[in-house]
Amino acid sequence: MNTSVRRIQAILVKDYKEFSRNLAVSSMIFLPLILAAFYARVGVDTIQGYFMSINITFSMVATYVQCCLIAEEKEKNTLRSLMLSPASTSEILIGKSTLTFISTMLIVGGCMYLSGYMPRNFVVMAIALMISAVFYIAVGTFLGLFAKSVMESSVIVLPVLAIFSLGPMGMAYIENYPILKVIEWFPSVQIILLGELLEKSFALGDLIKPFAVIIGWIIVAAIATVVTFKKRMVD
Repeated sequence: MNTSVRRIQAILVKDYKEFSRNLAVSSMIFLPLILAAFYARVGVDTIQGYFMSINITFSMVATYVQCCLIAEEKEKNTLRSLMLSPASTSEILIGKSTLTFISTMLIVGGCMYLSGYMPRNFVVMAIALMISAVFYIAVGTFLGLFAKSVMESSVIVLPVLAIFSLGPMGMAYIENYPILKVIEWFPSVQIILLGELLEKSFALGDLIKPFAVIIGWIIVAAIATVVTFKKRMVD
């Protein structure tokens, strides 16, 4: 167990040094904070408004930064060495995700503070935000395994930004376009619906659907990531 932890810490420290030197990537994490501060200045105080900056954080930090970290390893031809090292697949994936997870939760907390959002049930919301971050990090890892460079990763994450972060805006048109009902199953929309649920009286059973949907997305993304990662080890 100690060896496993040391390997994860070694990967974390390595990622932190590379991340801090790459200003083009590290500076992107401040965009959601700017958006949250702007929304606070213009008086946005709805759940949808609060979660706009939070969902942007998931795409711009969790997915984009993670994708860049993986792509940078490939660009420098160090990912192959990492795969062939004594570290196991789980140690590599956890180590490569730890920095992104910490950064994501810090920025999410900053967005909540700047926008003035405080959920009535902080514990439930904190758990939902953490498992949501896991999904977006898994997606970032998956995309990073296909990106050939950091520059390419900047483009390959755009669909995630458009579909998951901006997708909730389509909820306003569901009545006119029933086909958009599929949006309700997005993890970014489920987190918004959960936020609205926590602002009123709810039963424990009401929490099952949003958590089940988000966890379902995590399972799919995790399986796709692990399968792709293992294929990259032998191709």
